[in-house]
Amino acid sequence: MTNVQDDSQRIDKWLWYARFFKTRSLASKIVAGGKVRISNGDKTERISKASQQVKVGDTLTFTAGRRVRVVKVLAPGDRRGPAEEARLLYEEVISPSPQAGEADSSRAARGGRRPTKKDRRVLNQVKNNVDW
Repeated sequence: MTNVQDDSQRIDKWLWYARFFKTRSLASKIVAGGKVRISNGDKTERISKASQQVKVGDTLTFTAGRRVRVVKVLAPGDRRGPAEEARLLYEEVISPSPQAGEADSSRAARGGRRPTKKDRRVLNQVKNNVDW
């Protein structure tokens, strides 16, 4: 199946090729849920169909995980390749929020794990000032 124009592509395919979503069906679900906005020049609209065509120069706003992403489309994708290839398809318009990085660093400071029984006992000892 060929595109109407060479520089346009279905939005669900493009989001999947650019590696914003793990599966194409997940990208379709996000689009169908009305969680993607597209702006091209002076017009901004919310997209609700995965078959909507995205063109070079369009700006997309959507949530991926806990982050709000604003990206400009630089090229249509040919395949879902490695991350280096996917980064050539878009340009970040707004850099990620610093709050997202802070949350990740606090988890890393804990070691990225749940507290063990020993950790809980130490916490309770500090809280209650009880000798074990």
